[in-house]
Amino acid sequence: MLRTMLYEAAQVLLAQSRHWSWLKAWGMKVAQRRGMRRAIVAVARRLAVILHRMWTDGTDFRWGKEPDTTATAA
Repeated sequence: MLRTMLYEAAQVLLAQSRHWSWLKAWGMKVAQRRGMRRAIVAVARRLAVILHRMWTDGTDFRWGKEPDTTATAA
């Protein structure tokens, strides 16, 4: 069941999402090289890895990279 949900989420991300993210860009590159079906499976696996990492670390999901907080305001 989880496998089906990850596959569906990847399919929606690649086919219907208007929001461009690093994950969608990566998936589209894979689709150009290997085909859309393999790209969907690759994105589903990457989503699974991200979810597992979030679960073990206890971190929240972020769409983009965090802003650089090391710069000091003058």
